[in-house]
Amino acid sequence: MGENEVNSVSKPLLTVKNLYTHFPIRRGIFQKTVAYAHAVDGVSFSIKSGETLGLVGESGCGKTTVGRLIVRLEKPTSGEIILEDKNIANFNKKNLKSFRRNVQIIFQDPYSSLNPRMTAGAIVSEPMIIHNIVPRNKINNEVKKLFNRVGLHSEQIDRYPHEFSGGQRQRLSIARALALNPKLIIADEPVSALDVSIQAQVVNLLMDLQRDYQLSFIFISHDISVVGHISNRIAVMYLGQIMELAPRFDILTEPIHPYTESLLSSVPIPNPHIGRQKIKRLKGEVPSSINPPSGCPFHTRCPIAEKKCSNEKPIFREIKPDHFIACHLR
Repeated sequence: MGENEVNSVSKPLLTVKNLYTHFPIRRGIFQKTVAYAHAVDGVSFSIKSGETLGLVGESGCGKTTVGRLIVRLEKPTSGEIILEDKNIANFNKKNLKSFRRNVQIIFQDPYSSLNPRMTAGAIVSEPMIIHNIVPRNKINNEVKKLFNRVGLHSEQIDRYPHEFSGGQRQRLSIARALALNPKLIIADEPVSALDVSIQAQVVNLLMDLQRDYQLSFIFISHDISVVGHISNRIAVMYLGQIMELAPRFDILTEPIHPYTESLLSSVPIPNPHIGRQKIKRLKGEVPSSINPPSGCPFHTRCPIAEKKCSNEKPIFREIKPDHFIACHLR
């Protein structure tokens, strides 16, 4: 089995079924609800133990909201989020505390997600104290182990976040996420705020941690080339819905959905001697999530759209083993 392959017959660690989240738009003195933003509009997928699922799409497509729903920083309007046979979509605060030992998140901006008044050691040890998983007299040793594992020095434990570089702060965020020994980590654009050379280091670190701890990742990014490097499977989102979901090789070499084709055609090739097909530019702008188009959400920009596409919502279906799309015409 290759480094980026997962046993296809293993039971899913996480299953998301028909997930919807509509945020109310309120106006006026009495904050009356006048409309809803369709942030997530019927998303379904699963992820196995030790697997990385890449979630990719344009800004505003709902991928970050999906991640926040899974870690229950947001509550879904409807749908199921099943972690090891438990539907956590409607968990109360008491149940969420135990649930969060198994699911952690790495935020996009490591500076704003770290408390500037706490030392690095206090930031990493806080989850251990809250969940009481390590004896008090052993916490300092555990923090040092985590620091060393993510590429930080134990001498940096007493420093504050502003004393670290951007890449070091993200390593600190990763150490905090590992503190509870979770089964699933949501990585929400974890490298987009970093320099390219540091991006590679952090991505490689995440891959090493996945191998060593048998972690599962949901890796959220707008950069399909980065997602393709780290993921086993890739889900392509557009306007709150998944347009295509398949193994990374299929997505990167044989995309089927017109939106996926357009995304891939715009990725630069780092070799001036290799020619490429013409970039498949999309017409128009991304529709508003407050008033999404009828039928297929992509039909207003799709180069092959027909009348049926504007009237009927396509079924998210499997067209070949482990390859799913939502398209009438493919």
